[in-house]
Amino acid sequence: VGQITDGIILALGDSLTAGLGLPAEQSYPAQLEKLLVEKGYQYKVVNSGVSGETSSGARSRIDWVMRMRPDIVILVTGANDGLRGIDPEILRDNLESIIITFREHDVAVVLAGMQMVTSLGADYVSAFNGVYPAVSSSHDVVYMPFFLEGVAAEPGLNREDGIHPNSEGYAVIAANLLPYVEEAIARHEKKTDRPAGQ
Repeated sequence: VGQITDGIILALGDSLTAGLGLPAEQSYPAQLEKLLVEKGYQYKVVNSGVSGETSSGARSRIDWVMRMRPDIVILVTGANDGLRGIDPEILRDNLESIIITFREHDVAVVLAGMQMVTSLGADYVSAFNGVYPAVSSSHDVVYMPFFLEGVAAEPGLNREDGIHPNSEGYAVIAANLLPYVEEAIARHEKKTDRPAGQ
């Protein structure tokens, strides 16, 4: 990786961001940074994933996260809320609070949506899945509808637990995320009057 001159992209989330069970270089933030460098961007992508974290946990460490002075944040949280059956309204409130804090500091936000397993019942799944598009339409974020697009339920792209992506799965995620991150970079650099990557 060349010299990082353009800024910091912070990947905020749970085990799906941390890259549970994999070497750091196989997580999606590391793979995304390589893709950005290949396209001429010089952003450092910092992995701030905490396994097992709920959206309430992510919200509780925003002040600490802001100390890293990110220019862009990729927000991927809520899967553990869903798996624990936490009220989707709590998830919505947490996501909105997190996004508002970042926007107040002129941090561009990429919000990646989650979808919950159907075993939790149709009403809960509908309410949970509806949180992300509702939040994205209410706030000025770059919205990726489903973080695990093309990876969820694909045995060859996930670890043995069938929930957490393997290195190949994260490669798909990083590639899927790239255009959304580029949009966020364009927003950020428009504000700072800097030319975008090559």
